[in-house]
Amino acid sequence: MAGPHIIVIGLGAMGSAALCQLARRGVRVTGIEQFALRHENGSSHGPTRMIRLAHFENSSYVPLLRRAYVLWRELEEIARRTLVVKTGIAEIGPPDGELIRGTLAAASHYRLAHTVLDAKSLAQRYPSFRLPETFVAVLQPDGGYIEAAAAIDANIRIATAAGALVRTSETVTAIEPHATGVRIRTNRAVIDADGVIVAAGPWIGKLLPDLRLPLCITRQVVGWFEPKDAAPFAADHFPVFILETEHGHHYGFPTYGSSGMKIAKHHHVREAVDADSYRRTVSASDEAVIRAPLADYLPAANGRLLSAQTCLYTMTPDDTFIIDRVPGYPQVVIASPCCGHGFKFSPVVGEILADLSTRGETAHDIRPFRLGRFA
Repeated sequence: MAGPHIIVIGLGAMGSAALCQLARRGVRVTGIEQFALRHENGSSHGPTRMIRLAHFENSSYVPLLRRAYVLWRELEEIARRTLVVKTGIAEIGPPDGELIRGTLAAASHYRLAHTVLDAKSLAQRYPSFRLPETFVAVLQPDGGYIEAAAAIDANIRIATAAGALVRTSETVTAIEPHATGVRIRTNRAVIDADGVIVAAGPWIGKLLPDLRLPLCITRQVVGWFEPKDAAPFAADHFPVFILETEHGHHYGFPTYGSSGMKIAKHHHVREAVDADSYRRTVSASDEAVIRAPLADYLPAANGRLLSAQTCLYTMTPDDTFIIDRVPGYPQVVIASPCCGHGFKFSPVVGEILADLSTRGETAHDIRPFRLGRFA
């Protein structure tokens, strides 16, 4: 491979996508991961992640998601396996709630396919839901879930086949940009390169302390529950969903193999933690938080807890992404879309990071994600 040498730090969803994009473009690229691939210490592990077009959080995500869907299909073709499973998504709550209002605003603005159902009509389609008659649901046919672990595997496999180098169990201790490139110090080596992409999730702030990024790392808990009857919760009968109730915003998935129905509360209890020392065991109070809406709204799924897992959100003050080049050091590119809904964006984020690190610009509108907004 000719041309610049780019280092990618962190090989979760975003870093592996950037590694794949760069390698496919013929760029000399090396990925460094402090743990093993697909480790369970950060934000990208687990078998599935949700995908949807209309976002109640931020309607400006839609153009990026349209491109992400195209790139997911492209990745599927290269990997020769299904990575996106379309079940449809049901977003459910009071009509004047944040979820319904935001989803309908995005769907209307971008003319996205969707259907609005009252509670009775939704229950006729998906009998497992028990909803107040005042609730409504917005159904998007393009919603579903991503085979998350398989997606990261595909990115790494495609990247290494195209010439990328991958170094695992290696911790970056310093990032030292200079006039002509960047020096990366690890616990095993010193590596000189032309540029670096820092996609290290909750460790970004520690790797770039001089930026004083306004990041808050929060602990998230996900549980898999055993339905009383698994058949109605299978992916060909049941959608991914987001449910806004007095308990907060919960999101859930159909059953996946023998693992049960997955559900979690978005932001859990907003518990700020340190990525290197947070509690990874799941307590009875954690279970109560994620189980809370089942008894009231999905009683058929309110069975025993089969398994549970922790992960991390990396939050900005405005709850959205950081994607930018570091001021004064354009060879250092930073990516932090780890705020709980980032995984679905990973192919297009990888494309943006490859653009920024090789051309210094991208055709995608990343103005809402620039570092300057925190000045």
